[in-house]
Amino acid sequence: MHGHKLQAAVLFAGGAMLAATFAMAAEQKQPVQTGTIVTVVPKKEAPGGVPQSALHLKVNGKNTEITRFMPLHSPESDVELVVLIDDGARTSLGTQMSDIAKFIQNLRPGTKVSVGYMFNGMAQLAGPLTTDHNAALRGLHLPVHGGAAISASPYFCLSSLAKNWPSSDMHARREVVMITDGIDYYEVRYDPEDPYVQAAMDDAVRAHLIVYAIYWRSADFLDRTEYGADDGQNLLAQLTAGTGGTSYWQGLGNPVSFVPYFEDISRRLDNQYEMEFMTTIGDKPEMQSIKLSVSAHVKVDAPQEVWVYPVSK
Repeated sequence: MHGHKLQAAVLFAGGAMLAATFAMAAEQKQPVQTGTIVTVVPKKEAPGGVPQSALHLKVNGKNTEITRFMPLHSPESDVELVVLIDDGARTSLGTQMSDIAKFIQNLRPGTKVSVGYMFNGMAQLAGPLTTDHNAALRGLHLPVHGGAAISASPYFCLSSLAKNWPSSDMHARREVVMITDGIDYYEVRYDPEDPYVQAAMDDAVRAHLIVYAIYWRSADFLDRTEYGADDGQNLLAQLTAGTGGTSYWQGLGNPVSFVPYFEDISRRLDNQYEMEFMTTIGDKPEMQSIKLSVSAHVKVDAPQEVWVYPVSK
């Protein structure tokens, strides 16, 4: 009797060990090299960028070595940029049309650009990405509809753009400048964990988009309240920070000029770096959180997450 119990115990222990072995094999992760684009925010006291040794990276909370940190300053560094305008914005946005046009015209030669509009939850491009900046300007016009919630959600529109980016060049930097009030009409109450904002952020990261946002109040009643303005601005700040970009606003009203914002975006485009590092992953792609800090006297903007692929076999 005792022998049968002992034999059963041994078999059980062996089965448990076998199951644990299979589980460990299933959870085994492989090292992969991945990367992302980061921006060194220019400051007068620290010209010339930042050395790799001044950067400290954590991936999923663990210290991680940066294997490559290369400036993207050369004319051969491809840039693709979409100016995405909320089609529900007030027609008073016309006062900013010349600033938008000058920004597009002054982009570095070779930069591919297109103008798009947020409409019914989708991003509708007026033309293809082109290095002919004057041709791109032919797609620039006042918001056609200018009514409340025409875009439905700027975050749906950004997801639409991310999933249908008009280029397959994975080596180009992909930049988006959104002009919108940032209010999510599908989730009107302010929610710091708004699922549509998070989904847009994830879609942008998967598509390697860096997003900048310029706050512009639309024609809707909600925009005329402190709640509406604060809500939209906070959501846009959350979205842009998550992709390694930034957002711009001026109190609760509209800015007199977009020029200072566009000048800052242009400086950022001239101070971007490609950062590569090692991480581990299983058999399926996954989103990993990253946190980049710097010990030098500069500010560095990086995405808060990165989409990692396993090595193809």
